[in-house]
Amino acid sequence: MRGDVVVVGGGPAGISAAIAAGRLGCKTILLERYGFLGGMSTIAGVYPWMTFHTEGGRQVIFGLAQEIVDRLVKLGASPGHLRDTIGFVHTVTPFDGEAFKLLALDMLREANVKVLLHSYVDEVKTEENTIQSVLVATKSGRIEIRGGMFVDATGDADLALMAGAPVLKGRDSDQQTQPMTLKFRMRGVDTAVIKEKMMQEPENFYGKTLVDKLAELPLTGIQGFYREWQQAGLPINRDQVLLFVGPEPDEVVVNCTRIQGLDGTDVEDLTRAEEEGLRQVMMMARFLRESIPGFEQAVISSVAPQIGIRETRRIEGLYTLTADDVIEGRKFADAIAKSGYPIDIHDPTGKGVTAAWIKGDGAYDIPYRSLVPKGIANLLVGGRCISTSHEAQATTRLTPSCMATGQAAGTAAALALQTQKHPAEVDINLLQQELRRQNAYI
Repeated sequence: MRGDVVVVGGGPAGISAAIAAGRLGCKTILLERYGFLGGMSTIAGVYPWMTFHTEGGRQVIFGLAQEIVDRLVKLGASPGHLRDTIGFVHTVTPFDGEAFKLLALDMLREANVKVLLHSYVDEVKTEENTIQSVLVATKSGRIEIRGGMFVDATGDADLALMAGAPVLKGRDSDQQTQPMTLKFRMRGVDTAVIKEKMMQEPENFYGKTLVDKLAELPLTGIQGFYREWQQAGLPINRDQVLLFVGPEPDEVVVNCTRIQGLDGTDVEDLTRAEEEGLRQVMMMARFLRESIPGFEQAVISSVAPQIGIRETRRIEGLYTLTADDVIEGRKFADAIAKSGYPIDIHDPTGKGVTAAWIKGDGAYDIPYRSLVPKGIANLLVGGRCISTSHEAQATTRLTPSCMATGQAAGTAAALALQTQKHPAEVDINLLQQELRRQNAYI
């Protein structure tokens, strides 16, 4: 089997990359190891999408990411962008994960992309620093898929690693990564009771919570219940309860489990993490029912199929985006996307979260060079494993940013083929012009 562009990984970045390449007329193949698309948004229950806007409320991510939201809204599967009642960011975007799975397939089919699910890439063939093909393990046996350009949207830089590109992992001092989290949903939650509690006891919640606007806004998120958490003394190394409401009115997604010190690219560590995560899920559900107002009748409605991974490997690219780049709101001549999400590091070893907000106009640029790995001539990268520091990865890893970098990677792959250039040689003006035509904001 052969494609012009082969995208490995069917999460938000891979979906966007494949649609972009397909719409530009490339014969595109998308490979996904699970039986459904969506990446962390569906496999790990990451919800809601955060964020398309700057802290001040200016939208800086459009393109395919916004098109997906618009189509979900038309399907009745998302209310669109809503204010973040926690106040950590300006907006969050709730969505129905099952509807997103099907919408992604529809959009890929419209772009003439061939999708292969249940397809795990376990070997890469290269010659002279150029990927010739990938070998895919499937129920039909091993399949070799050849391509002209390849996009790594695995989240873990799996394709880049197997091809021989240099990669990094975790923080520089000890290679420790942000903790993993097994998310779960509960139904039967009386969110009106929770909202009332937040207005009565604002000191028991995150300091930026929009308490003065809760009477008029739909409740989207809750961070706090500090007193109840401290009194419970659960053996989970974090310092508060974090919940997101929806998509149904009586439903919340619980983002509270924390599994530290394990490697999301090691099969034995992943096995331990899944077990520990499930134990923490049961512990958290019991705590919520017994200690948090509004949860008295709540039940677990689903647990994510896989533990959520915030950070593993990332490529060494032609440019490494840094914390200073993010905090200073740095602009780049080769920008292919913007983001307004702050640095948000869940401590690899401690209880807390380290946050740093963006100065200036509230947005930073993501340069094209961060999508181009060193050492491999026909490979581009989109999603959470682009070239960043550990600190900067704590903002580029968020779903809307992954959609934006995925769209740029797929577009660049198509342009590289059409102009017969390596990714590092793609005309940045041409790429930016094409991204703007696709309604991306750069």
